[in-house]
Amino acid sequence: MSFDPVRPFGAPGTHVAKGGKAVYGAALGILMLEARFARVYGEMGNARTWPFPVMYRVVRGASPDRVVCDGAQGLLAPFIEAARDLVDLGVDGITTNCGFLSIYQRELSQALDVPVATSSMMQVPWVQATLPSGKRVGIVTINAAGITPAHLEGIGVPLDTPITGTEDGPEFFPVIIKAARQDLDMAQACADVVEAAQRLVAQNPDVGAIVLECTNMSPYSAAVRAATGLPVYDIYSMVTWFHAGLQPRSF
Repeated sequence: MSFDPVRPFGAPGTHVAKGGKAVYGAALGILMLEARFARVYGEMGNARTWPFPVMYRVVRGASPDRVVCDGAQGLLAPFIEAARDLVDLGVDGITTNCGFLSIYQRELSQALDVPVATSSMMQVPWVQATLPSGKRVGIVTINAAGITPAHLEGIGVPLDTPITGTEDGPEFFPVIIKAARQDLDMAQACADVVEAAQRLVAQNPDVGAIVLECTNMSPYSAAVRAATGLPVYDIYSMVTWFHAGLQPRSF
């Protein structure tokens, strides 16, 4: 009888199921900011987005405005505590639902005994290795003014990486960061993200691929690709890669 490590059911006494976890079947834990805007299908905070089970933990007090505009000051300890809770429940890896938490990548990695991937911007060096000579990666973020050298250095992103943001748009930034309201006009949000991407390319003709920093941007990746003609990477592409190592497919 063949043995499937994912579903180890065989003859009685043939296999021993390994214990030690409180929850099984969800390898990935996601640390969530505390917010109430619409979590649309395709973004990180909608559980239906993922082709595998995940576990969430909301970090109380970690509002989008505090993390994105105030550098997440004073929030390291709550994030570590929430991550340890998820690990204790049984997850094998930790990620977050805000790219600005790259500022805590090193600290979270050092505090936990499982792999940690805080930000979709971690893909920048990977994507750069795929590009032709003379091309580089650009970043579209929700708030360009909020990205400091510390956000980039913590995950190995070159400091001269071109970055544009959506902070001047009428929908995406006000709803996601400033909590202007809970409902989201998806068409206008998409337009805000696409406009920022087009501006990035227009100002930096050597951009050969785009990484979307914000985890709420993944529903609009296809629109960005269509508008710019460039490869687009987001939190979905990073997390599915990350999860593939935590729970490799059994062939």
